[in-house]
Amino acid sequence: MANPGNVARGLKGAMANPNNSDEAKERVAQRLHQMEESGEVDSAEAHAGQVERGHKAAISNPNNSEEAKQHSKQVLDDLQS
Repeated sequence: MANPGNVARGLKGAMANPNNSDEAKERVAQRLHQMEESGEVDSAEAHAGQVERGHKAAISNPNNSEEAKQHSKQVLDDLQS
């Protein structure tokens, strides 16, 4: 069986794809809504994980300013407390 998180990501990608019809996007949105309501996926939890990974990446990115890196460190500290 497919990982529900991967399925949800695929559904979100299908909704964002401009090549998909409006009807297909509506079916995809309904399926994603069903998954969220049934508890198969937790959007808030998934979002929090994405935020954390993004800030970790920002800290190690040599193109980011020290100010941006400090902000990301602060956000990560706040998330862990």
